Parts: sequence; C-alpha cells; structure tokens
Amino acid sequence: MAQLIVMYKTPREVAAFDKHYFEKHVPLAKKIPGMRKYEVSKGPVATPAGPSPYHLVATLRFDDIAAIQKAFASAEGQAAVADVQSFATGGVDIFMFDSREV
Repeated sequence: MAQLIVMYKTPREVAAFDKHYFEKHVPLAKKIPGMRKYEVSKGPVATPAGPSPYHLVATLRFDDIAAIQKAFASAEGQAAVADVQSFATGGVDIFMFDSREV
C-alpha cells in the first residue's frame, strides 16, 4: 500500500477554504483513478507539543507509488492538482511513500 499525504497549512480564510475543499475539491479528488481510500483529519491538527501550522491533513491510499504517479498523470489527477492552487492560500506540503505493516 502507498500513501499520498497532503498537509494544508492554515489558510487566510478558514471558512472559504473549508467550503471549497468539501464542496468542490473532494468531489474532484474522488474521481482520481486508482485511489483506494480517501481520509481527512477531523478537528485541529496538533503536535505533541501543541498547535501546528496545519489546518487539514488528507491521506489518499493507492496500491503502490506507480499507481500514485499514474493517477496524477491522468486528467482527473491533473484537475485535482490544479484546483489546489485556487483555495490552499496558506500553502500545502505533499508527501508520498510506500508503507508496510510491522
């Protein structure tokens, strides 16, 4: 299993971010081919030491890294990536990796 983690920093306008994210971005992202699971954080994103600079964390699961690369090369993946620029005013960090249970 591979994961794509999208960490959205706190936007300038939280209410506008949330509205766009859940009404427009989620439906776009759910069309990405090969995605097995899509989860988002609920409530504040914190660290063991307290608050973090992040507003929302999305975790998308795929079969492997190749599936992530293929997904984001698709028209649906490109549309989702382009949409991020329209609402992620605080910035975004994206990580992808294979994972294994230990």
